[in-house]
Amino acid sequence: MLLRLPTSLPEAQECLTDGAVPVGGATLVWAAWQRDGFPEQAVSLREVPEANVLGAGEIGAAVLLHRIDEQVPEVLHRAAAGIGTGAVRRTATVGGNIVGSTLRCLLPAALVLDARAQVLATEGPFEADLAELLAKKPLLLSLRWEDPLVSGYRKVAEAPGGPPPLVVATAVAAGARRVLRVAVRDGYDFLSETVPCDAGADSALDALSGTAIGALPAEAREVVREQVLSTLERAPDL
Repeated sequence: MLLRLPTSLPEAQECLTDGAVPVGGATLVWAAWQRDGFPEQAVSLREVPEANVLGAGEIGAAVLLHRIDEQVPEVLHRAAAGIGTGAVRRTATVGGNIVGSTLRCLLPAALVLDARAQVLATEGPFEADLAELLAKKPLLLSLRWEDPLVSGYRKVAEAPGGPPPLVVATAVAAGARRVLRVAVRDGYDFLSETVPCDAGADSALDALSGTAIGALPAEAREVVREQVLSTLERAPDL
């Protein structure tokens, strides 16, 4: 297998045109390749500047998870810190987690940040929403967002051998009209809702009760309630 390391977007685009397969941090794909066979070519974005940005409302797809710190909103920082072991976080990448993983531990954080994806296809770079990113799986370059007023994250303790643990991510968006975004990972399913929160926590929770998140099992709904209250308590002027 030939591993290609482009240093610019045009070079990366050429790799895709030649059929190179994205490798990410190789924490997920390597075992599959050992089982199913290696591609002729793979491409890593670790030398591409646009895929290595970190901070100021943007994070690159090639950024290693252990590098994600207080430069990004709390919800994203805490989500990254809770993934795997230290050894995994020193190898796994943002792009590999969101696009290449079934767990997608960073996805709830990206959803509540209302992030947009900067992606690369054989035709060139373009912007996509998260739904398009997950459905079509183009090569992710980076995620961009507007920083929220406040955000939060909770991951329930994992049961050994059980399904993926419940994750609840929250954020209050800045703007003239305050809205609360809530995203939940329940097993392998992801739910995301946006509700007004100008009238306070009780009103926001009432609005959530009429959504798919409000139809979660009682234990999960209680975790959501606690996380919403914790986040709104820290939001200014609410």
